[in-house]
Amino acid sequence: MPSFCRHGRFQQNCRICSPKEANAAAGTSPRPVSSKPDAAKVGGVPGRRVSDGTSSRRSSSSSGGGGRGSSGMVVRRQARAVEDGYENELVPGLKASGDAKRLAEELAFAQARLEELRSDPPGLYAEVALNENPEEALWLAFQIAHLSPLAGEDGPFAQIESARTTWESGEPPRLGEGVVLGPRTTVDPKNPTRTSEAYRAWAGRAGSQQAAFQGEAAWLPARRFGRVFERLALPGFARAGRVELLISLGRLGLAEIEPTELRLGDADDGSTIAAKRIFGIGDTVLLERRLADLAEAVEVPLAAFDLALFNFNQPTAARATMGSAAEPDADVRARVERTLGVG
Repeated sequence: MPSFCRHGRFQQNCRICSPKEANAAAGTSPRPVSSKPDAAKVGGVPGRRVSDGTSSRRSSSSSGGGGRGSSGMVVRRQARAVEDGYENELVPGLKASGDAKRLAEELAFAQARLEELRSDPPGLYAEVALNENPEEALWLAFQIAHLSPLAGEDGPFAQIESARTTWESGEPPRLGEGVVLGPRTTVDPKNPTRTSEAYRAWAGRAGSQQAAFQGEAAWLPARRFGRVFERLALPGFARAGRVELLISLGRLGLAEIEPTELRLGDADDGSTIAAKRIFGIGDTVLLERRLADLAEAVEVPLAAFDLALFNFNQPTAARATMGSAAEPDADVRARVERTLGVG
């Protein structure tokens, strides 16, 4: 007799549940997602509020662990462990074993989050994976990446849920006064709709979102990542948003995409800043090369490094979880620690 899954579909027809029947014996179970918003904080973690621009930039700098002096200069305070003579050729910029352990922890979480996206996507990501209308699914995925889930486990998607629109409506997200956005948002507080309007125009030129992300049918996943990343260079859509969108689409099964480079280089990009610190060099070509070497050595997919690098440089309260409550993979953490000589 056919059985229904938790998404209200026949289990064999559900894009999420049908591949996981074999894992039922392992005790895999869905994680409930809370949707209780708070206008200033969600889960006790500060976010970025859409307003007149000035207060948004101020709250953004404070949530990132920085401060603003009377001169207007932003001071970023990075979490650093005490130097203890640590050295490893894979991470020549690190001088503390505590920093190496922190990197291992962030990689373990980021990889667990990628696996969660593939097998049991949380919150609105599940709606993206299950939506049978590809245009609505892709539009929601863009809104998630652009607005960014809030940090913490208490309602990370609630603000996106209240702001989201449908593709059919032709409208940008409803980013009114007081909307709080996540730590990796690419929304411009001075002009909140310009990126989403540019995105709609970009998809329109291709005929549809699906056609825009597909590109050439002959492209391999790595080439598709690179070409679509370049084409997504829309007003205000910073590197972090583009990379997150493409990685999430690949993991959710909406496009055949897998990065072999992370396109580091933006001066104010959190992942790029962390990579420069870890590898002790600023040249973007060498950054990508050393990053690829590290990914191969620790056996972690390059896609996991984007979020791991961003979080590595953040105070605990400013980390981006992207709506995931996944536990860091203990095997990954142990493997990375052994490879870096701190395990």
